[in-house]
Amino acid sequence: MNIVADENLALTEYFFADFGPIHHMAGRHLGHADIQDAEVLLVRSVTQVNAALLENSQLKFVGSATIGTDHLDQTALAQQQIAWSNAPGCNAQAVAEYVITAILSVHPTALAQKDFCLGIVGLGNVGTRLAKLALRLGWKVLAYDPHVQLADVEQVELNQLLSTADAVSLHVPLIKVGDYPTQHLINTAALALLKPQAILINSSRGPVVEEAALIADIQQTGRAVVLDVFEHEPQISAQLLNLLRLATPHIAGYSLEGKARGTQMIYEAFCQSIAVPANKKIEDQLPTATPYFTAEQSLEQVLEQHLVEIYDIARDDAQLRACLKDGVVDQAAFDRLRKDYPLRREWSAHGGANV
Repeated sequence: MNIVADENLALTEYFFADFGPIHHMAGRHLGHADIQDAEVLLVRSVTQVNAALLENSQLKFVGSATIGTDHLDQTALAQQQIAWSNAPGCNAQAVAEYVITAILSVHPTALAQKDFCLGIVGLGNVGTRLAKLALRLGWKVLAYDPHVQLADVEQVELNQLLSTADAVSLHVPLIKVGDYPTQHLINTAALALLKPQAILINSSRGPVVEEAALIADIQQTGRAVVLDVFEHEPQISAQLLNLLRLATPHIAGYSLEGKARGTQMIYEAFCQSIAVPANKKIEDQLPTATPYFTAEQSLEQVLEQHLVEIYDIARDDAQLRACLKDGVVDQAAFDRLRKDYPLRREWSAHGGANV
């Protein structure tokens, strides 16, 4: 069978080559003509899998190696009887580690502040793992999620979280309608509740934060803001970029383990859809990494000594800023950063088995 796959997926050949030829393409620009002869489509969040793309196709399966599903038109998939799967939680650990790295890069003394308070908006796979890491560091954790209750995490109303936390990290899907919409969840009113020195981090979906309100807030307060996603992505203005403390090109989840795990999850779903055994695992493909985490040192000590070696977030920030051209980030350069990104390793690969 013919397979079309986003060129940025990891280990596609390893997991899918046995089923047929794989045609690798740029996911953001993938169109109707590109999938006419395909029976399997493997994507990420940059591909809008909608009725226009799927119309009169031969597709039998769509796999998205991502946590989110807002780019998948589930109604259109059902109407055409196309099986589909996403990969919830595949890169949750990578994103949680990204957030801790961002906080420590902006506020290095946070490790020594046992009264440091992290507010987590959304307790899905990422938020839950982030809460676990923050508690391991001895921080106070507040969380808001109207859909989830966790016994080990103190949960409060959103306004209380925003007004109390020293850092606020967003981990919600993009929801435009309903009782709990998240589009522009962080707007002028929400930003006004934050302490001026509070750090804001968004690695969920760009439109969760209202860009115009954020620009005005930073200009007024000088707030430290870290963005991995942007409301008008990949259109990122120099005005916004120059106000951010750290900016990265939508790579918070780009660990080798996370990307490989995402491909494995859609491989397993595909195998189930055609009733064949799934007998391949990512562990067979992952190289060894430098063992920074040891039994002799605490998590805090390792992060104090080796954070930059584990993940140099400043390098990602600098590379994104280098893509500015005529007052805006060049879209082709932005996509190249993501395509050629040197996948970092999760802490577990460095010996952090319990993190």
